[in-house]
Amino acid sequence: MMRARIWRSPLVAMGAVAGLLVAGCSGGGSGSGSSGPLEKTKLVVAAVPATDSAGLYIAQERGMFAAAGLQVQIKPANSSADVINAQEHGLIDISSGAYPSYIAADAKGANFRVLVSGSTMGPATQEIMVAPNSPINTVAQLKGKTIAINAPNNIGTVLVDSLLNDNAVNWRPTAPAAEQVHLVAMPFPKMARALQDGQVDAAWMPEPFITEDEEQIGAQPLADTDQGAAESLPIAGYVVTQSWLDKYPHTAAVFRSVMEKAQAIAAQNQSEVQRAMARYAGVGPLSSNILATTSFPTTTTAAPLQRVVSLMVQFDLLTQTYNVANVIAKIPK
Repeated sequence: MMRARIWRSPLVAMGAVAGLLVAGCSGGGSGSGSSGPLEKTKLVVAAVPATDSAGLYIAQERGMFAAAGLQVQIKPANSSADVINAQEHGLIDISSGAYPSYIAADAKGANFRVLVSGSTMGPATQEIMVAPNSPINTVAQLKGKTIAINAPNNIGTVLVDSLLNDNAVNWRPTAPAAEQVHLVAMPFPKMARALQDGQVDAAWMPEPFITEDEEQIGAQPLADTDQGAAESLPIAGYVVTQSWLDKYPHTAAVFRSVMEKAQAIAAQNQSEVQRAMARYAGVGPLSSNILATTSFPTTTTAAPLQRVVSLMVQFDLLTQTYNVANVIAKIPK
């Protein structure tokens, strides 16, 4: 049956922390975590305006980047897939987005590196939503239906396929035509209208869009994707290219140091997350008070990210297994 909606309570998750990020620079210099002068002080950071990017917004809100000698311009993005080309061409310094697009690109030789972990999925933070009065009450009823995701072959695909697979719904294109589940890409802000107008039968979305669409159109949660094989899955991180890292190692170290502190604040204080989301993600006052929060790891190791790779292989987003340790940024001392 469709899961009843409950009033969201603060989820302050210090668990699901992903281990120790490869040791960075320390000592004197022009910023915390740097052993030398900043090679670049003005940074363009692209970020999907979801709760997964809350650490970035907190660092900006509190002036933490400025205090470390960095001028950060945050640009909104629909998905990590949308910014990869711009980042490879040097138009974006750092991007905050879901891991699968970066992993897939790196497996093809793009040389992306995870500088800082951003988020790990928690309960009620990534859900499948349906329109009010939808006849769909169970995951099994998604057979033959259309589900909105924000970008093809990214984290939405992984989470939807995992949920379908765990509920014995054939997600593969080889399923009988009448049972095939169709994923349609569209920006998160357009999903509410698509549900309302019947353009799609369901939509996968993260916070704050879950709460926003509940309030705007009465959207209802069908299923939480934080379950089964995808439970507590790493979702997003802050990523650079290896060439950028080679050119700006001290800047990278300072950015990482600031973000680790901001992540710790996000993990401990929901009000900070709500305030930053209200300012930088356009979440209304009511939404920012009731939206569920995710887990904000302060460090990164390969093991949790390898789970993402395993699911990508299982759901045909990678043709073969891949050592995700290759994408963990290594900053020389």
